[in-house]
Amino acid sequence: MPPRSTTVANNDEPLDTTELAGGSKQTGVLFEADADTADGALAADITQFKKAEKRKLKLVWRNIILFGYLHLAALYGGYLFFAKAKWATVFFSIFLYSIGVLGITAGAHRLYAHRSYKAKWPLRLILMIFNTIAFQDAAYHWARDHRVHHKYSETDADPHNATRGFFFSHIGWLLCKKHPEVKAKGKGVDLSDLKADPIIMFQKKYYLILMPILCFILPTMIPMYGWNESFMNSWFVATMFRWCFILNITWLVNSAAHKFGGKPYDKYINPAENKSVAILAFGEGWHNYHHVFPWDYKTAEFGNYSMNMTTGFIDFFAKIGWAYDLKTVSADIIKKRVKRTGDGSHATWGWGDKDQPKDEIDNAIIINKKDE
Repeated sequence: MPPRSTTVANNDEPLDTTELAGGSKQTGVLFEADADTADGALAADITQFKKAEKRKLKLVWRNIILFGYLHLAALYGGYLFFAKAKWATVFFSIFLYSIGVLGITAGAHRLYAHRSYKAKWPLRLILMIFNTIAFQDAAYHWARDHRVHHKYSETDADPHNATRGFFFSHIGWLLCKKHPEVKAKGKGVDLSDLKADPIIMFQKKYYLILMPILCFILPTMIPMYGWNESFMNSWFVATMFRWCFILNITWLVNSAAHKFGGKPYDKYINPAENKSVAILAFGEGWHNYHHVFPWDYKTAEFGNYSMNMTTGFIDFFAKIGWAYDLKTVSADIIKKRVKRTGDGSHATWGWGDKDQPKDEIDNAIIINKKDE
């Protein structure tokens, strides 16, 4: 793999990456201020640091047993989902999955990990409840680990370092002890904004009470007492199958979206544009773009709601005033980055691009057109 350009835009002087305490060097940007170049990148060649130390992993057998049971239960729950569960239970499971995904994507990810937009307290409360239903740790810890993942992507400080392979980045990282670098860099990440949010700190403080109620107890009891569903269908479908499915979809962002797909924005990093993951994860699969511009609230260049439902969710709350200060990236900045580091798979820039098909222009519907 050829090295990334080490030249800052409009400057011929290369910059070196600064050695950081603990061994791992910063290999990715997290917020706008982290970037050294005009098109949102670090200025130094960081590809040489993207690797994993060869070491024997220390297995956590408690997690192995629990995740083993979860997946076996989910397989049975999947059978019941299609064969025996009542329609109300099926739709209830889909509903819980949907709001759980939003609790991760719109909440823990775009709002808390990346600060890509701001939210008033009613929306933050809704997202906290949704996030707890998803049970992927408290949003405080989720955001902390995700910030480390972006700043030290594909190094030993990355919690689910994709250079260790598909299985490790999907679920293996949860079945073994964390690398010491993950803990070291996690302690150095600024979390003052999260600590200042009373809703996030309430969830963190009472998580071991809230999580069992919202993720396991209520999803099991509501079908049983709401429409006389059996305990077996309630537990294995609405709880186990639903929770296992949302976990694996989230993990696919770490694994499949770091391995399969085009890289129109930066060909020197693992994250890729994966349409299948984007659909299932409500817009989180446009991962090459996201790792290049992680502060964009859309996590994608284009706003197609059919493959980015989270953006539609945020836009709705922006219209009623509950979400505000939505950050995105200008077309000019995107164009500069694509030209410098893209793999050539990027399509058109938008209306008027020299490569835009003529029939697309001729058949476009232009609303409220004015003659110039």
